[in-house]
Amino acid sequence: MLKLLSFQPFSLYANGGGNRILRRLYQGKEQYVTSLAVHASFVKPGKGPVNEILVDAVPIARTWARWKLRSLLTWLRNHAFKRYTISRIRQAAAAIEYDVLHVVNHGLFSAALCTPAFYEGKQLWVSFHDHYIEIRSPFEDTQLLWNKADRRLVISEALGRKYQQIFGNKPYEIITDGVMSGEIRPPLPVITNPVTIYFAGLLHMTYLPLFAVLADALDALTAEGNSFKLVLRGTQDLPFINNRAFEVDYRPVTLDNTVLKEELDTSAILYLPIKFTSPEFYLYSLSTKMVGYLAAPGAILYHGPGDSAACKLLEASPCGVCCHTLDSGELSGSIRKLLRQGTLVSANAKALALERFGFENIQQRFWHHEV
Repeated sequence: MLKLLSFQPFSLYANGGGNRILRRLYQGKEQYVTSLAVHASFVKPGKGPVNEILVDAVPIARTWARWKLRSLLTWLRNHAFKRYTISRIRQAAAAIEYDVLHVVNHGLFSAALCTPAFYEGKQLWVSFHDHYIEIRSPFEDTQLLWNKADRRLVISEALGRKYQQIFGNKPYEIITDGVMSGEIRPPLPVITNPVTIYFAGLLHMTYLPLFAVLADALDALTAEGNSFKLVLRGTQDLPFINNRAFEVDYRPVTLDNTVLKEELDTSAILYLPIKFTSPEFYLYSLSTKMVGYLAAPGAILYHGPGDSAACKLLEASPCGVCCHTLDSGELSGSIRKLLRQGTLVSANAKALALERFGFENIQQRFWHHEV
């Protein structure tokens, strides 16, 4: 079995979409993987079955640092101390035995190991989860990784085609998150009392306008006689949605897949917001959250740009109801449609999950590459 060195700018055991993809790909193969993660926070991540080595990107972030000091620390980390951090990454990697170097292109340090000393005589596999502008990866670094890689593992066809245009006509494979056949649940009627709407994740400020519109839409629908419960897992307190006509249930962050799956399976509406502010993100990336939603009994409510990769996929099936504006009236209409047609779009979602996102097939393609 191949020994794999996984190099990425985050711990496998922190919360996030990229983290989840890697944990799933390595599931059952953990003894063959060593994770080398660049870490920029004083908060240490949890531990799991993969042996993980953390390299601090100094100076690390501090919660007590006010914004001006945080900006200074970030500048020092990204400029004054960048070479020092890269030297520490290389020192750590040099002590690890591996056959495959798997790099996630994300951030300033992605190309730290893209030198002959670390890939000659090895296989270089590179995962591209987001457009380089969105993840602040230097153009030159992304170009180098794209052209030097033995395998290019992209999140979507849209991103693969775009990178071929920008960096060169190299072959790529679609490797993303998936759902196990045993995780797929049959559709359930959407109408419950109350109707549970589910979202999991910490929100960047660019997503707050979408949640404000959602709150206004739920208030309006509640006035029509409906009843809603909004479940937020791992989301910060949002004062503007508190004391509304609907119930809000905040739940803490967890990486327990059993808990998360149970919550998905008991929710009627699965909320998928995509920010309008970053076309480099929404045109090319597919949310790992969406992939998990496809397997759940409830129905997907997409809220974001109409030309996003996720929206195009959902509308083509169709396996979700999509709202493309920040108008609460239009979002209310989308929710009404979901209450009427939720079972049908949920059934379509299961078919798409089996066709495009079967995890067993994705993991087999990732590991059983001919070297």
